[in-house]
Amino acid sequence: MRATKLWGETMRKDFWFDSHGQGKIHVCRWEPEGSPKAVLQIVHGIAEYVERYDGFADSLTKQGFLVVAEDHMGHGQSINGGGIQGYFHGGWFTAVEDTYQLLTDTRRELPNVPYVLFGHSMGSFMARTILCKHPDSGITAAVICGTGWQPSFALPGAIKLTEKVCEKIGETNPSEKLQNLVFGSYNKKVEHPRTDFDWLTRDAKIVDAYVSHPLCGFTPSAGLLRDMMKGLYFIEQPGNLAAMRKDLPVFFIAGGDDPVGNYGKGVRQSADAFRKAGMTDVSVKIYPMCRHELLNEINKEEVYQDVTQWLERYITVSAAAK
Repeated sequence: MRATKLWGETMRKDFWFDSHGQGKIHVCRWEPEGSPKAVLQIVHGIAEYVERYDGFADSLTKQGFLVVAEDHMGHGQSINGGGIQGYFHGGWFTAVEDTYQLLTDTRRELPNVPYVLFGHSMGSFMARTILCKHPDSGITAAVICGTGWQPSFALPGAIKLTEKVCEKIGETNPSEKLQNLVFGSYNKKVEHPRTDFDWLTRDAKIVDAYVSHPLCGFTPSAGLLRDMMKGLYFIEQPGNLAAMRKDLPVFFIAGGDDPVGNYGKGVRQSADAFRKAGMTDVSVKIYPMCRHELLNEINKEEVYQDVTQWLERYITVSAAAK
């Protein structure tokens, strides 16, 4: 483990653990001064890396949170650990188990500290997979950011298409065709876009940094897009939704101009599916005019504050119960 100082006095530690798929998984851990009042685990999105969350983590550590996050297989520094960029060795559920491994390891170290799971974009789908597969994980609350909902009739066809592309070009190879099918329409409501990624945020500096960074915006492998479609299918099945812990507090947040969530509609559909499955504490906030990356939007401080204020009530109750 090596320690580095970032964002003023915030201490970030980097370490690795063995993947459930292939290679080693890189982890960032941001530590507050003194004992943490809670842990928040970030599950990042596709074609990005965990250090992009330094600002959010710094905000949380100043309020007493310990923050952890791992680069998924095929992402960030986990590529250096033996991975292929944009590919999940072993598929969707293997990658999810890496995320869950970090959760269980951190909870084992801090068993009496409230624990929050925060998933963004693809990471929101991974977090939702954990809620379905591991309802006994012991987490205190979950924040689902930049998520979506796909029409039930569309996913089987999408899975078949991605499987055919995998057979044709090899599942570890990037597919521009699938990239365009999945992400090609995301800029359609952005007026006068400068780049292919203006749908991420209204902050041009963030977009430019994303475009210029080699660990961001790459074309995923055909296998990863296939696996993500399978993951989406899994988290939308009523039987899997019914397995979630009914009293777990869940907070859905998204931008009103986020195409991943169908401009708010898919986010509300997801929340409604949670309620229909028997979840008793589901909240939703849609931020007007905000795009996909709420934590990188021009009003990100408002989002930071809303998330921490929502969490405080559950953290306090959980700590008191222990």
